[in-house]
Amino acid sequence: MGFAIFTFLVIFLLFVSGGLLLFYREAMLQRIHAVVKPREEQENISGVMQYTGRALGGVVERFESVLPKSQSEVSIAQRRLIRAGFRGDSAIKKFYGAKVLIPVILCVLVTVTGIAQASPFIAYLVALAAGFLAPDFWLSRKIAARQAAIRRGLPDVLDLLVICIEAGQSLDQATARTSRELRLAQPAITDELHVVVLEQRAGRPRTDAWRNFAERSGVDAVRNLASVLIQSEQFGTSAAKTLRIHSDTLRTQRRQKVEEQAAKTSVKLVFPLVFFIFPSLFLVTLGPAVIVISDSFKQFTNR
Repeated sequence: MGFAIFTFLVIFLLFVSGGLLLFYREAMLQRIHAVVKPREEQENISGVMQYTGRALGGVVERFESVLPKSQSEVSIAQRRLIRAGFRGDSAIKKFYGAKVLIPVILCVLVTVTGIAQASPFIAYLVALAAGFLAPDFWLSRKIAARQAAIRRGLPDVLDLLVICIEAGQSLDQATARTSRELRLAQPAITDELHVVVLEQRAGRPRTDAWRNFAERSGVDAVRNLASVLIQSEQFGTSAAKTLRIHSDTLRTQRRQKVEEQAAKTSVKLVFPLVFFIFPSLFLVTLGPAVIVISDSFKQFTNR
């Protein structure tokens, strides 16, 4: 039984590692290009990996129609995918295809490794539930990571917007320039700013474009920024001064949050101290005394 569990874990980790290599192929290719690979070889590797990713995505998309779903569920899942940075039309198909394909793969692994022999019902039930919920957990982690990246990059974006506006550019031009300049340093938020620029070029009002930005990101700081910009446009106040004040406010909030987390550290250390460190200290300090007392009682009782 232990060998079967170990074999299942090894095979599952191999599948997960392969999936991570396919999902994070772009980052891996950029690192390889930055270290040793020439441009031509890098382009060949990138083409092969992109073709492999498209082929795998096409296979996953075929399972999308198997899972029954309502229009409201699809809209919610699509909104979550957009917040994670997946705006393609095939993203929703790949997501629901993964919710069908991963449980099947886990059930096959359970059968091959022999884990189902001990308790087939529980083994297959756990495999189906874990495979069905795995894409949701993965998507939640992607959303949280992207939102954290947007929060980290927002003060830098605001500073560059202020510099561009004070240099004589309009807010739209400053947004476009910022999305180009910080593309490598802050890819998550500059990607959203690029969408804002495209929406404005397509004729959408500035207020609607920034509201959509706040809705896509789901970050409270971005919602506050959108509200500040809308109020600045409505009341005719200086956008540069407004953005500078908002940037200072964000940095103050970030510093207060760090101080709050530092203050919670002493409380969080109570549980490790009580359950792990104090028993060891008691054992070291009181152990010899307990042994001596025990020997004394034995001698007393033997008399």
